[in-house]
Amino acid sequence: MIRAAALGLLLGLSATPALAAELDPQTGFIIAPGWETVRNNCTACHSSKLVTQNSGSREHWLSLIRWMQDKQGLWPFDANTEATILDYLSSAYGPKEGARRPPLRADQLPENPYRQPSEPQ
Repeated sequence: MIRAAALGLLLGLSATPALAAELDPQTGFIIAPGWETVRNNCTACHSSKLVTQNSGSREHWLSLIRWMQDKQGLWPFDANTEATILDYLSSAYGPKEGARRPPLRADQLPENPYRQPSEPQ
């Protein structure tokens, strides 16, 4: 398994608790409670890199889930699954310090230009 701390050192980052964690070699997800639930649900539709390149608060991740459910056809989660996903994402990929700007909320994202006009939004 890839050690995130070593990766961080290669990239010139200081070791932090998140960087000290092991990464899943297939997805790059930080191995922590809930990572398999995130892998099983999120990578069913998109690359794990779409997750790992993002960060945000629990509210931000929830807004992205709701946007995907409302606009992209993501299935509804039972309460336990959704809580596990949100716990993992907000902990392993929480808000970045020193980021240029906060991430966009789901309602601020542009419309999908590839969606056919006859498709439901």
